[in-house]
Amino acid sequence: MTIYNQLLEREKEGNRIKVGIIGAGQMGSGMISQIATIPGMAVKGISDIYLESGKRAADAYNASANVKEEILVSTDFKEVINSSYVEVIVDATGSTEIGAKIALETLIAKKHLVLLNVEVDITIGPLMHSLYQSAGLVYTGSDGDEPAVTTALYESAKSMGMEVLVAGKGKNNKLRPQANPDSVKQEATDRGMSPHMLTSFADGTKTMAEMNLLSNAIGFLPDTVGMHGIAADLNGTVEKLRTKEDGGILNHYGVVEYVDGIAPGVFVIVKGQNEGVVDELNYMMKKVDDHHILYRPYHLASLETPLTIAKAVLNQDHAIVPLGAPISETVAVAKKDIKAGEKVDGIGGYCVRGVLETHADMSGNGHIPVGLFTGNIIARKDIKNGAFVTEDDVELDKNTTVWKLRQLQNETFAIKVS
Repeated sequence: MTIYNQLLEREKEGNRIKVGIIGAGQMGSGMISQIATIPGMAVKGISDIYLESGKRAADAYNASANVKEEILVSTDFKEVINSSYVEVIVDATGSTEIGAKIALETLIAKKHLVLLNVEVDITIGPLMHSLYQSAGLVYTGSDGDEPAVTTALYESAKSMGMEVLVAGKGKNNKLRPQANPDSVKQEATDRGMSPHMLTSFADGTKTMAEMNLLSNAIGFLPDTVGMHGIAADLNGTVEKLRTKEDGGILNHYGVVEYVDGIAPGVFVIVKGQNEGVVDELNYMMKKVDDHHILYRPYHLASLETPLTIAKAVLNQDHAIVPLGAPISETVAVAKKDIKAGEKVDGIGGYCVRGVLETHADMSGNGHIPVGLFTGNIIARKDIKNGAFVTEDDVELDKNTTVWKLRQLQNETFAIKVS
């Protein structure tokens, strides 16, 4: 039975999926409005640090819903997670520290967790997925986010027996590595966004994190630190993303990549597994080539999250999860000169941005996952603009939940691979 028909059944039975949402910002509020008109699903709890934001989202839900709901609205996410009226949680916060606390609390409450928080997923996702799986619960990234949409294309191609060479996304914003909340403030205001959120898009951190999540889910690596980030249309993407031996820029296939020029879409580049498949691809795609691009020209972000909610509750299924131990990492790079003794902020701030590299390179170089830059972090020494931040450069805040869970993840997977 399809997801839609399963939802219709739940609606007929009067047994709608009861959803709790943490974070009523742009993504969270859009999703709340979306759920209002979906059969077999209802929002029963909303938490946001600003009570009025939560109330506005609840009012918007009931303004559209055929069945008005009594929605718990709170500034304390634990109230929503532990409510008996909620069976599945969505983290739409974008904060690694809050996300770590939500993940732990939801696990203890024995409820499924759907993430619109790529930042925490790339930091402690392998551990949390393992723990949730052991508890018989679903921990998953969200449909609609580029990593999950790309993973769906990848799995579709693999299910047809094709060889997938490259997987990736179009970048929505021009890369501005030095962006900070001040430099993007007016643009953020014009677009109705948080300056910190827009900063993480502009300085590349979000793109790196998304391709990190994709890497951990399908096993592909970045071809080079930070990826190539080519500018191209669809045809140019296929031509440029070949190995050097094939006339392109890649050192090898099996890589994640981003492209300036095909946003807001996602893609995989495939090769037919035999002559018959290649001939059929050439016929169906009206292009004679040995490589072809499968392209979805949109992703709907949080509007598709209810699909993941339904998969989790109805079928114990997911949209995107790590394969196991971390494969890639998004590590911190200074985007200004940082002085010894200076407090260092994190994602979407003034001090650091995220850059993608392999987990092996991160470990060998002593680099630090950018998701751990939360709490009270102090520079031990001067750090030059553009330098990768190492464990010798800063004193991380070891009192944070995300740091503690990351340490447990390191220990867990070190044991598994030894």
